[in-house]
Amino acid sequence: MRDYNRELNDTGNVDNQKYAYQFDFDVMQPFMIRSFAPFFRGESLLELGSYTGEFTKRFLPFFKDITCVEASDVAIAEAKSRFGSRIEFINSTFETVQLPRRYDNIVMTHVLEHLDDPQLVLRLINEKWLSENGRLFLACPNAHAPSRQIAVKMGLISHNSAITPAEAEHGHRITYSLDTLERDAVAAGLNVIHRSGVFFKALANFQWDRLLQTDIISEAYLEGAYKLGQQYPDLCSSIFLVCEPGRSKA
Repeated sequence: MRDYNRELNDTGNVDNQKYAYQFDFDVMQPFMIRSFAPFFRGESLLELGSYTGEFTKRFLPFFKDITCVEASDVAIAEAKSRFGSRIEFINSTFETVQLPRRYDNIVMTHVLEHLDDPQLVLRLINEKWLSENGRLFLACPNAHAPSRQIAVKMGLISHNSAITPAEAEHGHRITYSLDTLERDAVAAGLNVIHRSGVFFKALANFQWDRLLQTDIISEAYLEGAYKLGQQYPDLCSSIFLVCEPGRSKA
């Protein structure tokens, strides 16, 4: 049995072993929304793995009909206190949740790598939760991010897709690259219509958090790293797919 509250808890962790960073909130989330928005369609959105709602709030200008599924009861209680009835929250694991309908947009950001059986959940999305004309937005940390490759050269991790002790502590089960992410999506029957990356990144998250407290990094630099990431998706902080429903391989 997994303790999802413990996996999301940063209490007592050192800076470079956190689950969530200001870099994620202040840099990555706005750029993810910017990357996803041109592909949004329809009126409803399902967010799988909403944590405390930090990313959820960014969907409010785009959708009036938002549902979130989150396994941590502590995280979902905090999210409910923030949003009230504006968003429907369901406290459940993805493997056991009973959803009443299908959705035009489904978002999973930095969640798939935590799942014990990612292809099972992707099949549920394809076969049961995604509307006929819906789209799945699937984003994961990138095994080939330069910051990670530098860590290999430093001897901090054994290979690009290794799972560090800190990542394991926070529930990571796999570290995806674009090819393995697409492999799992296609095996679940999904049609991949777009693949890209978000933000060229050569520094670790804890290093970014420190830099963002200074005037060293300008908005122009952040914009440049975002645009360069579109040119070199395999060297981005995060990789993502946009998928449409297809026929299951099972």
